[in-house]
Amino acid sequence: MAEKYGWVPEGVDITVPDASRVYDYALGGVHNFAVDRDFWHRAEAAFPGAGLAARTNRAFLGRAVRWLAERGVRQFLDIGSGIPTLGNVHEAAQDANPDARVMYVDIDPIAVQQSRSLLAGNPYAQVIEGDLRDPESILYHPDVLGLLDFSEPVAVLTVAVLHFIPDSADPAGILKRLGDALVSGSYLVMSHAGPEVTPEARANQERVRKLYERTPTPVIIRDPAELTALIGDFEIVEPGVVSATYWHPDPDEEEATPVPAALVAVARKR
Repeated sequence: MAEKYGWVPEGVDITVPDASRVYDYALGGVHNFAVDRDFWHRAEAAFPGAGLAARTNRAFLGRAVRWLAERGVRQFLDIGSGIPTLGNVHEAAQDANPDARVMYVDIDPIAVQQSRSLLAGNPYAQVIEGDLRDPESILYHPDVLGLLDFSEPVAVLTVAVLHFIPDSADPAGILKRLGDALVSGSYLVMSHAGPEVTPEARANQERVRKLYERTPTPVIIRDPAELTALIGDFEIVEPGVVSATYWHPDPDEEEATPVPAALVAVARKR
């Protein structure tokens, strides 16, 4: 018998795994369905490092937001934000600066609906439904313009989303269009699926990639040079395009094992 949920927006197909719901389950969230949980279990079986990559990626997001807040950034545009779970951007940003403003954007109506419920009563954190492939519809959305002031620096977060954008959709052009709307001193935060380094791990990763080919969001693996090219005119800050493990680790994480499948970078607009 199919699952039924009163909180699912009309028209959402819960018979097909969705990337944001799969990621939610991987991080211990509850807004997912049997099809998403089954998909994740198959992905973990094919690629035992998948869970570590998801957790490492999420930890990087929190460190990057805190790092930016320490440098005076108080506006965040999180595109492909997913379903609210542990380590939300607004919690990290507003812990550092209670006046920090966060606009979440996701293509999944469930992620948007659950975000609205979570953010009720927080005037400095909002959410809209939007598609990274159409950046102008995000940048000029009235809710975005009402919350964020683009005459001041904004950090655009593209965490675990660009690997769902194929080359045919011109991801470098998308990032350039976003960057053109930002003032000097703004930032781009990126995490992306990267290639594994050992033959066995690469074979496992390829099996997961083929699993995603059966979903609406196939995964594209890109290496550091390709990610640097996507970033374009932004100036990549130290330590560069690296495993998420190595990006400004907390003291208790400095000896952590690198995760090649989770590449990250933070870049500043000159």
